[in-house]
Amino acid sequence: MHSSALGGLVTMITKHITEVTTRFNPFTKPSKTCRVFLAHLPANARTTIKINTTVLKRDSQEPSFLKLKFRDGKEMQLDTEKLKINDVVEEVDRHSRILNRQADLVSS
Repeated sequence: MHSSALGGLVTMITKHITEVTTRFNPFTKPSKTCRVFLAHLPANARTTIKINTTVLKRDSQEPSFLKLKFRDGKEMQLDTEKLKINDVVEEVDRHSRILNRQADLVSS
């Protein structure tokens, strides 16, 4: 899958993600990255990815975050208070392309 951010459409390579943990207050602007990330997971994500979501109360001051685990054991914790969705997609795709290359080398 090719990554692009054209016209608000965001696609990312998700086949190597094994777990997503996120915490956010849906009533705050900084939570947008978490909400959009979850919305752009594939429809079958719950069957292939363990998804843990904590929705904070409206008056919560806890920061939003997104933590990802990949098939190779790498964990990535992303500060969604500072990163926009395109930055998160770029980080995910960068590591996923490395895993794609490794899989291609093993199968060759």
